[in-house]
Amino acid sequence: MEKPTMHMLSVQEKGGETRKTTQYIAAIAAAIGAVTAGTILAWTSPALPQLEPPKNPLKNVTEAEIDVFSMNETLATADKNVTEVLLNSLGQPAEFLLNTAESSLVSSTLAIGAAISALPIGVIAQKFGRRPTILVLAVPFLLNWLLTIFANGAGMLIAARFFAGIATGGICVAAPMYIGEISETSIRGALGSFFQLFLTVGILFTFVVGGWTHWRTLSIVSAIFPILLVAVFWWMPETPQYLLGQNRRRDAEKALRWLRGPFADLTAELEDMQKDVDNSSRQKAGMLSMVTQRASLMALICSLGLMFFQQFSGVNAVIFYTNNIFQSAGSNIPPAIATIIVGIVQTIATYISSLLIEKAGRRILLLQSCIIMGICLIVLGAYFKLQESGTNVTSVGWLPLLCMVLFIISFSLGFGPIPWMMMAELFSVEFRGTASGISVIMNWCLVFVVTLCFPLMKDAIGIYSCFWFFSGFMIICVFFVFFLIPETKGKTISQIQTILGGKRS
Repeated sequence: MEKPTMHMLSVQEKGGETRKTTQYIAAIAAAIGAVTAGTILAWTSPALPQLEPPKNPLKNVTEAEIDVFSMNETLATADKNVTEVLLNSLGQPAEFLLNTAESSLVSSTLAIGAAISALPIGVIAQKFGRRPTILVLAVPFLLNWLLTIFANGAGMLIAARFFAGIATGGICVAAPMYIGEISETSIRGALGSFFQLFLTVGILFTFVVGGWTHWRTLSIVSAIFPILLVAVFWWMPETPQYLLGQNRRRDAEKALRWLRGPFADLTAELEDMQKDVDNSSRQKAGMLSMVTQRASLMALICSLGLMFFQQFSGVNAVIFYTNNIFQSAGSNIPPAIATIIVGIVQTIATYISSLLIEKAGRRILLLQSCIIMGICLIVLGAYFKLQESGTNVTSVGWLPLLCMVLFIISFSLGFGPIPWMMMAELFSVEFRGTASGISVIMNWCLVFVVTLCFPLMKDAIGIYSCFWFFSGFMIICVFFVFFLIPETKGKTISQIQTILGGKRS
C-alpha cells in the first residue's frame, strides 16, 4: 500500500483506494500551458522599455557624451553611428525601436488574438478532445517566440503577439476544462486553482529573468515552455467525460484507471459520468438551447459575472501604480524589484488559495476578495486624493503599501483563480466548450477595454477617482456573489446543475 503524503497520495473512497498523485501530475502537465501564457502576458513589461526610444535621450549620459552632441545643434543632426552608440549606452537595442503607435499595437494585439481564438478553441476541444487541443496550442505558442526571437521590426513583433494571443486565449479555455474533468470531486477545486497559480509562476519568471536580460534572451529562454508542454503533456490521458461522449467506454475506463489508480473502485464514478454524458447527448447544445434552459443560463450569467468583476476589481490599476505606491512608502526600490515583489506575493497567495479552496469553499473566498479589495481601493483613493490636495501624508506613507499587499493577497485568494476554476465547474458537458469560449472572450475583451481606458481615465479624473470607480464595482460584486454564485465545493456536476436549475440538491 502506498503511503499517503499530506492529503495528496491516497484516500479510502467508494470502497477502493483512490490515488491522487496521478491527478496532480496530469493537472500540472496541463498547467504548463498556463506558465507559457504567463510568460507571454508579462513579456511586454521588461521588453517594451528596451524597444522604445528614451523619453529623454540625454538622461544619464556622461559629460563627455554631452560634449560630443553639443557640437551639433540638435540630436537629429548627429552622426548615425554616434546615435547608435549612445542608444546602446542607455541600454537600448540598436536593431530597431518602436514608436508609440507600434508599441501600443504590440501590447494590444495579444488581447485581440485571444478574443478571436477562444470560441473556436472551445468548439475544437468539444469535437476533437481536450488533450489534442492543448497539444496543438503549443504550435502558435512556439511561433510567437520564433517570430519574436528573429524579429527585425514592428511587423514581426505584432504578428508574434497575434499568434501569442491565439494560443493564450485557447489555453485559457482548454486547460481549465481538462483539469476540471480529470479531477475527482474532493480535489477539483484545488486542482482547478492550478491554472491561475501557474499563470502567476510564468509572470514571476518573466519579471525575474527579464529584469536583467536582453529581450531576445528572455524570448529564447521562454521558448522552452511550449516545448516542455508537449514533452510532458504528451503522456497524459484524454478526459474520461470526452471519451464517454465519443462512445469509447473502454478507453474512458482506461483513462480513469490511470487517473484514480489500480485499486480504485471506478464503478460508481464511471456510471455517474455516463449518466451526465447520456443526459447531455439528449440535449441540444446550441446557443439558443443554452440561454433557454435555466441551469445553463444561470451558469453562463455566473461565469460571465465572475469574469467581469475579475477585470473590474481594479487589479490592473493597482499593479500599474505599484511604483508610485512604493515611493509613497518612502522606498527607493527599483521598479524591476518592485514588480518582482508583487509577483512573489501574488504567487504565494494563489498557492495558499489552492490549499484553502476545498476547506473554505468558493463563496467565502470570493466574498472576502471583493470586500477586502473594495476597502483597499477606497483607502488608496483617499490617500492619493489627500496627497494631491497638498496634505502632508508622509506619516502614513506605509498605508498605500499595506493596502496594495492586502489587495493582491485578497485578489489571489479569490478573484484571481476562482473564476477560471468555476468556469469548468458550472457548465454541463454539452455546453462546456462553447460556454467556456464565451467566458474567455468576455474576459479578454474586458482586458482590452480596461487596459485601453485606464490611462485615459487616470489623466481625466485622477488616480484617486479611478480607485473609487473600481471600488464601486466591488460593492456591487458582494451582492452578486452572495445572491447568485452557488457553492460548488464537494458537489458533482449534476448536483451543481440541479442547484442552478433552482432545485434543492
